[in-house]
Amino acid sequence: MTITDLQARKLDRAFDHFDFNRDDLIERGDFAELGERFLLGFGHQPSSGRGQNLIEQFDQIWFALATELGADSLTRADFRTGMDAAFISGNKFSPVLRPVARTVIRLCDTDSDGQIGLAEFTIMQEAYGTAPEDIATAFEMIDGDGDGQLSVTELERAMQDFYVGRKPTAPGNWLFGEL
Repeated sequence: MTITDLQARKLDRAFDHFDFNRDDLIERGDFAELGERFLLGFGHQPSSGRGQNLIEQFDQIWFALATELGADSLTRADFRTGMDAAFISGNKFSPVLRPVARTVIRLCDTDSDGQIGLAEFTIMQEAYGTAPEDIATAFEMIDGDGDGQLSVTELERAMQDFYVGRKPTAPGNWLFGEL
């Protein structure tokens, strides 16, 4: 299946998040670095049990893409192709990306109340490298019921919409700000 222009823009934004060292290539270490940024932002050490779990989950994304493409580094075009083959057209969203999304959401929900406030959301967004001016707008767009909190369901749906969705009006398209 061919990805849409919207999906290409979203995947390009995701590529920029994962390309930690800004060398226009994504390698396995870039996924580990993103995991470490999440953990440190939420006060967890990468060597902790929770930390090792998250890094292993990010590693699963890397392996799904690398296996799909038979590559040890990915260009932007490779990343788009791999994300399409593995997650958009492929069947690996549920077994690979959904568990990562849920693990990230559990980290964000620091008080375990099933809700992610703007402060928690901001820490997540900072780990991704989202521009500060985009964070509040993203939060507002994803907050479907307007209660000033993101439910676990709202954030998980937004992540799915962002990474694999095709619908132009989906709130998840705003996950990292305006495209």
